[in-house]
Amino acid sequence: MKDNCNLCNSQLNSKMKRSQVNQIIKNSFEYINQLGFKLPKWAFWTKKEWKENKDRCSEIFENQLGWDLTDFGSGDFENSGLLLFTIRNGEKKSYCEKLILLENKQVCPSHFHWKKTEDVINRGGSNLIFQLYNSVKDQEGEYSQENVKVQIDGISHEFKAGELIKLETGQSICLEPYTYHSFWAEDFKGKCLVGEVSKRNDDKTDNRFKVPVQRFAEIEEDEEPIALLAGDYEKFITC
Repeated sequence: MKDNCNLCNSQLNSKMKRSQVNQIIKNSFEYINQLGFKLPKWAFWTKKEWKENKDRCSEIFENQLGWDLTDFGSGDFENSGLLLFTIRNGEKKSYCEKLILLENKQVCPSHFHWKKTEDVINRGGSNLIFQLYNSVKDQEGEYSQENVKVQIDGISHEFKAGELIKLETGQSICLEPYTYHSFWAEDFKGKCLVGEVSKRNDDKTDNRFKVPVQRFAEIEEDEEPIALLAGDYEKFITC
């Protein structure tokens, strides 16, 4: 099992440097472009551009659209972290679309969603490996050993608890609430661009990690941001 969740309490207070965040975003943006996926024009607005357009961007601010980076409090982004970009989301729309970039060795820790149903799509790069478990009824912190039933590209499949499932480029898997899932790039040999299409997303209330993690990164400001994270809007723009 490659569930990379062994975080201790002392790790849950780590900070990432802004210079590290900037480099991660720069490298990731280049890779996303290589695969032919285009982000909104505001993905690289400066603080000045954000302030000039502030009054027209309430949907972006209120629904935390844009860049989102986390190391899950591990202090080890290379192995336990993710870079995400939320393209669309919101109560009025009732749906959400995200990109997730998995680096070579990164594992998304095992978790489920209380409310959200999502399709997770391999958009390109390496094959994408999933490990799934049902949660135990009335004991959501436990894995069930019952088989897991899922849809892959609309076709029904049944897997043993913890069995490894491979998605090739273009394939998608539908994950319903209370289904524990972790995922990573096959054999840790290359990056994988992951898409997510789901019901409205709320990362503050709808995630249940098997092992507690710090979902949002704390940033140490050692240089100016080249692009704002969703968590930066209040700090730099809206306050």
